[in-house]
Amino acid sequence: MKSFVPQELIETLKVRFEKNVQRHKGIAWEKVQATLEASKAALQSLGEMERSGGEPDVIGHDKESGQFLFCDCTAESPAGRRSLCYDRKALDARKENKPKGCAVDLAAAMGVELLTEQRYRELQQLGEFDTRTSSWVATPEAVRALGGALFSDRRYGKVFVYHNGAESYYAARGFRALLRV
Repeated sequence: MKSFVPQELIETLKVRFEKNVQRHKGIAWEKVQATLEASKAALQSLGEMERSGGEPDVIGHDKESGQFLFCDCTAESPAGRRSLCYDRKALDARKENKPKGCAVDLAAAMGVELLTEQRYRELQQLGEFDTRTSSWVATPEAVRALGGALFSDRRYGKVFVYHNGAESYYAARGFRALLRV
């Protein structure tokens, strides 16, 4: 995948922003761009989202904090972030056939968050995502303490949330990232 320099990345994000206005009604690109240009860390995280196939776009604006919300808007779970178990504990517990990594660690390394179940459902109101793949979502500690983790997808016109052992991984399951800028 392509590595982006900041100006190329900003141009890519601008084109996507203008092409998908239904995702961010009432938000002006000039304000988003000014915020991005003031944050090298945000550009690095967005560059990683883009490089791994996420196609990040603005999906909202938090009026309290003033932050813009970027999320992976690629149709399917980002190709560069699949075949991962849920977290480090699950990865360490696997004795055989270990995946290349885990979603929680990769998200932290990228400087992003996994989507919550609620945020995943909100994203699905902006389009149809994960119709052939699935994405890990942030799992409540009570579920994780019992060995499970949650993932979501869209099938039959509905959004589903399921559970799996946190150590499981599949070629068609990755994670979608959220970045607050």
